[in-house]
Amino acid sequence: MAEFPIEDPDSGLKDQPSSSTDVDRLHRAAANLPPPCEWSGVAVRLLQGVLYHDDSEQNWEILLRNTTLLSDYFAKLGLMLVVDEADAMAYLRQFDEEEWPNEYPEIPRLFRRQPLSYETTLLCVLLRDELRRFEEQEVFSDRCIIAQSDLLPVWQAFFRAEQDAVKLNRQLGSALRKLEDMKFVKQFEKEPPTWEVRRILKARVPLEDLEKLRQALLSEVARRGQASDSTDTKPTSTGEEESP
Repeated sequence: MAEFPIEDPDSGLKDQPSSSTDVDRLHRAAANLPPPCEWSGVAVRLLQGVLYHDDSEQNWEILLRNTTLLSDYFAKLGLMLVVDEADAMAYLRQFDEEEWPNEYPEIPRLFRRQPLSYETTLLCVLLRDELRRFEEQEVFSDRCIIAQSDLLPVWQAFFRAEQDAVKLNRQLGSALRKLEDMKFVKQFEKEPPTWEVRRILKARVPLEDLEKLRQALLSEVARRGQASDSTDTKPTSTGEEESP
């Protein structure tokens, strides 16, 4: 994980300038700072995660006007800017080893691969399937919306039959909120809980990986079923995600 400066609440007391000369020096340095450019805010948004047209039309237009500048900027950090105009989203990813020129120096990874829990991986697969079915249908909406109550029966099939439905629904809600933090889903309505499946899942879980992940999940279900006591079953990671 990249290390970013964190402001300590007490640091202001420890780092006060010791004299008026220090204050003047700081003021002069601040006065010489270059102003932010048009795409500075968009660059920060991209470092935070996926940028969607739906979230801010203004940011999307700035991105399209400055795609080359942004691509060049992020390439110097070892990151590739992916702009998918068809799905109206943009995101960053690390260059693969084979994509990075051999004559270039190695750059530390800004994004780390974060193992996903069984529950989070399962939900990614279920929602990717839902998005695939949605795109295969003739629909007038461009948003894939699913009610949590419709997702619950499919979710329950991957857990032991005797597990409490209320508890499983809470786990499902928790997993959905985790994916919302990752911008994979967005809450559409609170009551009853309804979620929009966001199209970044197409990039994070391509169709060619979907069946492999599904088989890994089924193997995990079988492993859990063989355990004599569910409390002795340790969570198993079946997927991973890059995060800053």
